[in-house]
Amino acid sequence: MMFQGFEAQSFPDQGPPRLAALRDVMAAEGIDAYLVPRADAHQGEYVAPRDARLRWLTGFSGSAGFCVVLSDQAGVFIDGRYRVQVLSEVAACFTPVHWPEVQLADWLKAARPAGGVLGYDPWLHSVDEVARLRAALPEFTLRAGDNLVDRIWDDQPVAPDAPFAAHPVALAGEDHVSKCARLAQDLAADACVLTLPDSIAWLLNIRGSDIERNPVPQAFAILQKSGAVTLFAGAGKAAAVLEHLGPDVTIADVTAFLPALRALTGKVQIDPKTCPDLVAVTLAAGAADVLHGADPCILPKACKNAVEIAGAKAAHARDAVAMVRFLAWLDATAPKGGLTEIDVVRALEGFRRETNALRDISFETICGAGPHGAIVHYRVNEATNRPLGTNELLLVDSGGQYQDGTTDITRTMVIGTPTAEHRACYTRVLQGMIAISRIRFPKGVGGQHLDALARAPLWLAGMDYDHGTGHGVGSYLSVHEGPQGISRRSEVALQAGMILSNEPGYYRPGDFGIRIENLIVVVDAPALQGADDRQMLAFDTLTWVPFDRRLIDVELLTCAERDWIDRYHADTLALVGPRLDPDTKDWLIAACAPL
Repeated sequence: MMFQGFEAQSFPDQGPPRLAALRDVMAAEGIDAYLVPRADAHQGEYVAPRDARLRWLTGFSGSAGFCVVLSDQAGVFIDGRYRVQVLSEVAACFTPVHWPEVQLADWLKAARPAGGVLGYDPWLHSVDEVARLRAALPEFTLRAGDNLVDRIWDDQPVAPDAPFAAHPVALAGEDHVSKCARLAQDLAADACVLTLPDSIAWLLNIRGSDIERNPVPQAFAILQKSGAVTLFAGAGKAAAVLEHLGPDVTIADVTAFLPALRALTGKVQIDPKTCPDLVAVTLAAGAADVLHGADPCILPKACKNAVEIAGAKAAHARDAVAMVRFLAWLDATAPKGGLTEIDVVRALEGFRRETNALRDISFETICGAGPHGAIVHYRVNEATNRPLGTNELLLVDSGGQYQDGTTDITRTMVIGTPTAEHRACYTRVLQGMIAISRIRFPKGVGGQHLDALARAPLWLAGMDYDHGTGHGVGSYLSVHEGPQGISRRSEVALQAGMILSNEPGYYRPGDFGIRIENLIVVVDAPALQGADDRQMLAFDTLTWVPFDRRLIDVELLTCAERDWIDRYHADTLALVGPRLDPDTKDWLIAACAPL
């Protein structure tokens, strides 16, 4: 499961006949427009091969986006991370649309002013999403139905059926009976429907392998006010965790989920942001009084307890050894020539495997040499595999899944000698990362208030990047975890225990890309002499891997920034150095020398 095959994509050539087949079905059903999202019935960010309908139809392999198909055009909606990537992945019959600048409703009304019938699969769109479409598209009749892509996908993969496993309380920090009772006590309803796999994984202290690179179990659950839980999963998937779950958790087949919803009475809570529309429709058809509220697991899961934070620190220390060994290898090997992007990915994964603790990588490694670094979520394959050139930048974004924590780190290195432009851009990105690392902020502040700090050094030079500065990270769960983030759209107040990425970047299409990423955890800020009694928060760093000193333009740094880098490197050497062989330690000593 570990090493990737790097097979070349062939989707664009297959796009036109698949699109034609879908249009034939649409015409037969009297549907004028059809939505194909990158989503599954659980409404999580990641999907199994069976649910990769957007990729199968269009060729687009990014982690976010959707397609709307009309009889005469088909738009693929992508955000700023994928605007370069999409051009190389989709056939000419698909039109890339910049989203969210262009909203679906506006595009549809311009493309079909007279309206018509808009078809969708109610498993694949949330309650809020469907409500917004109804409000924004009065000219259209929304029609829910079975999935039309599934009708034409003859070799569609089967649904994942991997067994679940128990996540030990020694790593979770709280047993699942306690979690269920704690959350149930605060419910404003008689029951709550849970559809997000990582919420269910956290609540019940179970893990799975239904989604590649993410140890989550695909299941549904109903949490009762009593603290009892019914877990709905495919046949046999929960057999290995029966003893762990105990008498307060009832196991039912996933086919019993909709009938169980119809049988619920009293007040039933759903999260309209993540709950599939079909769940709400099914509840409304029964005797339940449906209430809207946040998934009760989201915030508690995001605020890691002391045991989870200790596990994250241990995982990052272990991962740092693998990363430093990789960087030392790269420095010694790349100047000789002959390395390709795939060689780099395989080598890095090999160093992580040698920790003897790696369960999986936490996402497909992003390794972009030269112009490929400007593709924010670039994934190398045999067709795109590029040799590492001399005097160019290499961007590597990677991570590991360890049972005690999930890691995510990006480093940008120079192969050879950097240009003055490389150094200036790299230093501005590093300045933004330092600004986030150093900041103290009042309790109640959200990521949207901090995002500009990371961009300010770039803004002053007339530059920016088209992705958020940071995302939440799970505890041996998904590498992307809500609700916290550092971005213009992140309104959630940051709280102690939340783990986030800190990853500003800069990308010059056709030339190079730069991103620098550490993981950080929100902590109570240390007291300052002379400060008022306002409660303040700060960030502690989890990631300890040196930056490429060859790319740092010291003249651009303030004294405080230079001191921060020197302290960071000294701490990295102290933490990681004793765990290395002598040759690699010598490399690290040089890499961490004061500026």
